[in-house]
Amino acid sequence: MPSRNLVLVNITIVVLAVFLDQAVKALVVMTMELGEAIPILPFLALLHARNTGIAFSMFADTGPLGLALLAGVVLVAVLYLWVKTPPDRKLTHFALAIVVGGAIGNLIDRLLLGYVVDYVFFHTPLFEFAVFNLADSFISVGAFLIVLDEIVLTPMRERRIKRQSASD
Repeated sequence: MPSRNLVLVNITIVVLAVFLDQAVKALVVMTMELGEAIPILPFLALLHARNTGIAFSMFADTGPLGLALLAGVVLVAVLYLWVKTPPDRKLTHFALAIVVGGAIGNLIDRLLLGYVVDYVFFHTPLFEFAVFNLADSFISVGAFLIVLDEIVLTPMRERRIKRQSASD
């Protein structure tokens, strides 16, 4: 079971992720018309968009309530995994916190608005990437960090501990 301090740190990270996500989305909605694009770099723009699906607009026909229920089920599963994660796996705890924060940020949009506010648009003259938001970034980076910790860092740590034990 995680220590009280770890739980407080994790909750703080979740709250900060949700706050940042919702603040940026509110700023986009207040200052940009739907469909308006503001070029930042030749390959990057702010583009006020609405996503009625999940990542890359998948399941857009499911409807906001169905997607909110799906997100809720996934969130419960992630929370279960989080509770089962050993306290010494600090990177995984951080990663799960930003995944949960991102999921909550998008769930708030879906429940209150019926869609998710997106605004980051990567593109080239030949290729357009999906429009996404900070919550999506939290989820993606968190998932990457979990995989990194699980597949690379933890096995390295375990090998190092075995070597140290063998040399003692």
